[in-house]
Amino acid sequence: MQHTIPVETLGLQGPAMVEAIEKCVHCGICLATCPTYMVLGNESDSPRGRIFLMKENLEGNVALDAVLPFVDRCVRAEQQRRRPPLKSVTRVLVKETLPYPDRFRNAVTAGKLGKLVARAMPAEFRAMLNLLPGELPRFAPLPDLYPAVGPRRARVALLAGCVQQVLAPQIAWATLRVLAQNGVETVIPRGQGCCGALSMHIGEAEQARELARQNLAVFDLDVDAIITNAAGCGSGMQEYQFLFAGLPEAEAAAAFGRKAQDITVFLDQLGVKPPPPLPEPIRIAYHDACHLAHAQGVTAPPRRLLNAIPNVTVVEIPEGELCCGSAGTYNMEQPELAAQIGERKARHIIATGAHAVATGNIGCMTQIRTQLAALGKPIPIWHTVEVLDAAYAGG
Repeated sequence: MQHTIPVETLGLQGPAMVEAIEKCVHCGICLATCPTYMVLGNESDSPRGRIFLMKENLEGNVALDAVLPFVDRCVRAEQQRRRPPLKSVTRVLVKETLPYPDRFRNAVTAGKLGKLVARAMPAEFRAMLNLLPGELPRFAPLPDLYPAVGPRRARVALLAGCVQQVLAPQIAWATLRVLAQNGVETVIPRGQGCCGALSMHIGEAEQARELARQNLAVFDLDVDAIITNAAGCGSGMQEYQFLFAGLPEAEAAAAFGRKAQDITVFLDQLGVKPPPPLPEPIRIAYHDACHLAHAQGVTAPPRRLLNAIPNVTVVEIPEGELCCGSAGTYNMEQPELAAQIGERKARHIIATGAHAVATGNIGCMTQIRTQLAALGKPIPIWHTVEVLDAAYAGG
């Protein structure tokens, strides 16, 4: 797309932003894969519509306030905007709790009381409360090192994550066990924290850099890969080169990003030990997390791993390329639209007749679980690596 954007005024990330606009030829292929366009049917709520609006704003032809309602339903423009007081409070709660496991654990505990008066709360607060589990899993701290079983084939470092540590700590343990079964030694660096992806997703770039710097300091890159089992974290870390563009840490950040790999990609490339069959045949619907399928281009590896398990039949979800409505913090900031998108996804999952769902992102797991429960169909939702772990453990 042609433009007259003053790139030199947009800072270090300006060239990458403008390149995205230049690549759009307004063909419309994106319309059929955009969940907000599918629900709302509005051109301005489609990718090409948003790109055009952003171009017009950056050229000075359209005011930011006119663009934001459409941009907010997909991406963010934080530094130049003003939010209503309630939305500002919601934003502060999100950015000051989710990236910090201890704070988030306390917030979830407090949320149990909030559920008692949820009906009297604003929509944004109700959305956050609806996503919280009834009970938290028992906290199980990870070791500093998890050894390989048998001859060592590889050595990796594991990103423990933030929200996932609180809501689903079993995923990290399943990851360690599956890696060990396949001859992989795993280091879990002390002092690590949130990768910064959540902050990046909501436009809080400086907070994202602060969090990322902590991990740059404690992770030793002398490993075969930095493993993540959350799609959002993986895509965020692989974008460190843009986050730190022009800054002193740029080279180290880019090297870190090149080492980052989703657990399914690493296992698929390594080649897994053939897992034993599950005790009973099971149909599993695989959901493509957007940050894995679209941001990282990873779709085949998780399916290959699941199909390698005897007695597992992987079924495809209609409109499988569409988002589930989680999208980082989207289901808290756009709760009504996220619920519509999520219900659409849940109904398609139910239509497959699957006994369970597998995916690769904690946000998707939480969103889909909530929407399936709302429809009275609470089928199990597992991370792909949990299914592998169950097979190695004998069911």
